[in-house]
Amino acid sequence: MMTMRLQRFGTKKKPTYRIVVMDSKRARQSQALDTLGTYTPLNDPAGVKLDLEKAKKWIAKGVRPSSTVQSLLDRVSKSTKPAQDAKS
Repeated sequence: MMTMRLQRFGTKKKPTYRIVVMDSKRARQSQALDTLGTYTPLNDPAGVKLDLEKAKKWIAKGVRPSSTVQSLLDRVSKSTKPAQDAKS
């Protein structure tokens, strides 16, 4: 089964995560099929850069996001809706 999950990188005590698509049975640090964005939890506010269109395509193909990635997807989709409404 394919999952969308976080892959840690960065320095000691300063984590940064890549939001990746990979097989759920593979190790966390193994090679990912696709990188969708990054998440930096220690920034104030926490920095999330995510390609929402790519994420939607992978979800349509049956990839299941982890609970943390799902909350990040919700946060990003909520923050982009007001910007889209302002353009209309």
